[in-house]
Amino acid sequence: MAKLLEQIKSECENCMLCPLGSTRTNVVFGVGNPDAELMFVGEAPGESEDLSGIPFVGRAGKLFDKFLVAVGIDRDDVYIANILKCRPPQNRDPKPEEEDLCIKYLDEQIEAIKPKYIVCLGRIAAMRLIKEDFKIMSEHGTWYKKDNYEICAVLHPSAILRDPRKNELMLKDMIDIRDKVYGQEKPRL
Repeated sequence: MAKLLEQIKSECENCMLCPLGSTRTNVVFGVGNPDAELMFVGEAPGESEDLSGIPFVGRAGKLFDKFLVAVGIDRDDVYIANILKCRPPQNRDPKPEEEDLCIKYLDEQIEAIKPKYIVCLGRIAAMRLIKEDFKIMSEHGTWYKKDNYEICAVLHPSAILRDPRKNELMLKDMIDIRDKVYGQEKPRL
C-alpha cells in the first residue's frame, strides 16, 4: 500500500494539468496510516499546508487535531487528504474544473488505502464525494453507502473558527464517528 501511495504521490508531484501546479510551493498529497479504516477528506490545502506539504496543519488543522484528541482518535491511525493537492490562491474555493483534473489522485488514494469509512470535512468535499446538492447544516453526520465504504460529512474546522457556536455540532459528529468506526470504547492512544 505505502509503495503504491508513493507512486501516486510521485505522479501528483509532477502534475501540471491546471494552473495551480505552477503556483504551489509543495504538493499536499496526504498523510497517515496507509492501512487506515478511517479517512478524512478536505477540499484543498491552505497556506500552512502549501508551505509544509502536510494537510490540516494550519489554524483549522490544529482545531481538527483537538477534536481528534477529544474523542480519542489518534491522527496517526487515520489517513488525511484533500480533493485538490495544490493551494488555490488566497485559499479560495476550488473551481469545478480544478476538482475534475485533480480528483483522480484522490480516487487512487482511496483505492490504495481501501478505507471502510470516509469523512468529508466541509460542504465542498461533501458536494463532490457524496452528492452535488449536499446541505452541510442539515445532512452533517448522516452516513451514505458508496462502493466499498460508508461516507459522511462534518463541518469544516474553518467554519467552526468563524462561528464557535458550531463547536458542539462538530463534537457530537466526531463522537458518533468514533463510535461507528471503533465502537463505544475509545481507541488506544
